[in-house]
Amino acid sequence: MSTGHLATVRVGGASWLLPLRALAVTLAGVALLVLLVTVDLASGDYSIGLGAALRALVLGDDPAHALLIREFRLPQTTVAVLVGAALGLSGALTQTFARNPLASPDILGVTRGAALAAVLVIAGTTSGGYGAGLIGGGLQRLGLAPAAFAGGLAAAALLWILAWRRGLDPQRLVLIGIAVGATCTALTHWILVRASIDDVASAQVWLLGNLNGRGWDHAVPVAVVLAAAFPFSLLLIRHLNAIQLGDDTARGLGVALQRTQALTLLTAVLLAAAAVAAVGPLDFVAFVVPQIALRLTGTSRPPLAASMVFGACLVVIADLLCRTVLPTGVPAGVVTACIGAPYLIWLLLRTNRRHSA
Repeated sequence: MSTGHLATVRVGGASWLLPLRALAVTLAGVALLVLLVTVDLASGDYSIGLGAALRALVLGDDPAHALLIREFRLPQTTVAVLVGAALGLSGALTQTFARNPLASPDILGVTRGAALAAVLVIAGTTSGGYGAGLIGGGLQRLGLAPAAFAGGLAAAALLWILAWRRGLDPQRLVLIGIAVGATCTALTHWILVRASIDDVASAQVWLLGNLNGRGWDHAVPVAVVLAAAFPFSLLLIRHLNAIQLGDDTARGLGVALQRTQALTLLTAVLLAAAAVAAVGPLDFVAFVVPQIALRLTGTSRPPLAASMVFGACLVVIADLLCRTVLPTGVPAGVVTACIGAPYLIWLLLRTNRRHSA
């Protein structure tokens, strides 16, 4: 049953209002994603046709093509899809609960905290400082991915502690997040300055966000986190919709504001940390994608499913450009930064004009 541009979906005793435009945009995004994945699988140093790529993926009738697609290209493309979806959902959650388009894991310092922990694993024990070496040695026992995951959580915890003043103010959250990120970046550079040249080279490749050589071992942790976080995010939708009306109104509607904010931020941090642990920081994906999805769907807040789909599209596009257009070895993070940085400048100028008017 539909009402205007909304459709009512009932499952048992529960019901949801589903925006038809958002559904149409999301389905169009899924179709675009399927096309991009097919093109990505078919492209590379040895390119094959789209039809041949699909047959190799589904049927495997050509052993050479099946080996190329299934064993070498499919794992990396799958990582790109999962990481993009995780970052898109993470950005949508943070921007929704903070009611601020500038609130995303990379702006709030979460990805910088994950990067700091990863660099401590790669170069901390040779950085020449006892404290950094001790911490780096401890994190090395965890491994690169778990350490990056823990670093993202630690940065989020610090952000929460510093930003809390009888509640979370969205403007204060963003400002303190920028400071946390800047601090983590400064510490990362200090460690790299004191590390050996070989460790610095390895760390720099990882810090730029690199999809090259990613396999199923990188995809599985992100898939597990995403499979758990997306259904949980759907359970938070009603509370997040109420938060859009303001803190006092949300409390009046019975929303446990502090608990909802904490659960939303924790879910977003887990998603971002899992993505960064897999491929390194892919800057601006979580920042740009929710705003693109918001404008395409015309909803009152960044849509969760559409943000996931378009986040996956953006990262697959970055992977495709790195394979086919850009010089060999250029990491995907360079592409996402080139896309996101101009948008950040435009958004800041737009916000400044709005406040000046």
